[in-house]
Amino acid sequence: MDDETRYEAVSSRDARFDGEFFFAVVTTGIYCRPSCPAVTPKRVNVRFFPSAAAAQAAGFRACRRCRPDAVPGSAEWNVRADLVGRAMRFIGDGVVEREGVAGLAQRLGYSARQVQRQLTAELGAGPVALARARRAHTARVLLQTTALPVTELAFAAGFASIRQFNDTMREIYAGTPSELRAAAVGGRGRGVTTTRPGSRPAPGGGPAAGGIPLRLAYRGPYAAAEIFDFLAERAVPGVEEVRGGPGPRTYRRTLRLTYGSGIAEVEEPPAGPRGRSRPPAGRVCPAARGGDGGWLECRLLLTDLRDLSTAVQRLRRLFDLDADPYAVTERLGADPVLGPLVAERPGLRSPGAADPEEMAVRIVLGGPPERAAELVRAYGKPLDAADGGLTHLFPAPAELTGADVPEPVRALCTALADGTVRLDAGADRAAAERALAALPGVGPRTAAYIRMRALGDPDVGGPAVGERAEAERGADRAADPEGAWRPWGAYALHHLWRAGLLQPGGLPARTAAVPAA
Repeated sequence: MDDETRYEAVSSRDARFDGEFFFAVVTTGIYCRPSCPAVTPKRVNVRFFPSAAAAQAAGFRACRRCRPDAVPGSAEWNVRADLVGRAMRFIGDGVVEREGVAGLAQRLGYSARQVQRQLTAELGAGPVALARARRAHTARVLLQTTALPVTELAFAAGFASIRQFNDTMREIYAGTPSELRAAAVGGRGRGVTTTRPGSRPAPGGGPAAGGIPLRLAYRGPYAAAEIFDFLAERAVPGVEEVRGGPGPRTYRRTLRLTYGSGIAEVEEPPAGPRGRSRPPAGRVCPAARGGDGGWLECRLLLTDLRDLSTAVQRLRRLFDLDADPYAVTERLGADPVLGPLVAERPGLRSPGAADPEEMAVRIVLGGPPERAAELVRAYGKPLDAADGGLTHLFPAPAELTGADVPEPVRALCTALADGTVRLDAGADRAAAERALAALPGVGPRTAAYIRMRALGDPDVGGPAVGERAEAERGADRAADPEGAWRPWGAYALHHLWRAGLLQPGGLPARTAAVPAA
């Protein structure tokens, strides 16, 4: 995409490109998302940036009207398996804050200098600047949604000092932390919670007391009913629950995080303007793309606020909120088998995992959710106080290496605990799949499904799927979709599963039939 095309997207306020690039206005000194509702600036005054961090590094501050730091992430980072894609997934998971640039480089297997050079070349900012932008957004959320003292909030957001925190907020948001909080209390924000977000949830069946209210943004149509159905059918008692009937449901789960634990609640959006729409199959004209998008209401209750950014990113992966449904529609909509399915269920997502290691264990264990619940009751850490149906954290791999654990799970958890298999956010997906397939009781079929769910790879699937679907429909020709679904094979599988053209959990012949999880 060249700058003239980007300017056309800005002129039409095309929300499809939110998070894909940012634009800045030299006369005002602010940067925005492409769909900003403000008057479109003159082309001569506009500069484009591949990331918010690059715009900030160039001296531009965030627009207070469109809040460009709150846009969905680029779907490109979920697809790409190269150094930059893996680095962005690691940075989103908080690796730079926890381990520094040296730790990021070590996880990637490159030198810190090489990581800096590659990220700067593509995104206009290195890992430190990208992590700084992430910290600033976390701080703004905490300022505008909690009553946490500013000094404590700064460290919770990941800043090393109060001075660094104050300077960053003034530079990016053109206001002091106190001014940003006052603006939220004044009515434009979502309000400030009166209960400290670090407090434990109230016992019993009521909702978690306090916590941090958030809006998890997504682009394009979002098939919320389907993803809540998917999660409800697979919810592990004690760790997950779905309250309510179709429509106003709330998905709730416990989270095992770096510094502590948490409880997350995500609400199913109502039908209406934020409900899904039905774009045509095949190619969708850009003018029809900008009107969709919305958010999921979320509340996070954490024992340690330093986990906020990581928890948000893991929920985004679970609900597949950074996906680009327009690109999926363009790729799959022209397929003779998938075209009608894509038109019937626009915005269908491929759910990921809030905890990749947990998901891998559940897939390898197999069986109904109650089977995983038995592991939870036997080895999981109980919450200090149960909250409705949430009673435990899912056990860590190191807790599932004893002789009483079923052999396939024990072998998997031993490999996870000693680092033979890595399933972290920026893991090398191909290497992880090979290592998983070599484990006793796992094999290539289950490894491929783990790659799709635990590692969030959208490019799982293959020609055998199309051939089988055509055969089951009684088509008079065999499809030859070699490469036609890439890189969105996982979405093709979900459409075929929902339509009953493949058995739920079924994969192509070379990776077929795995346990549902």
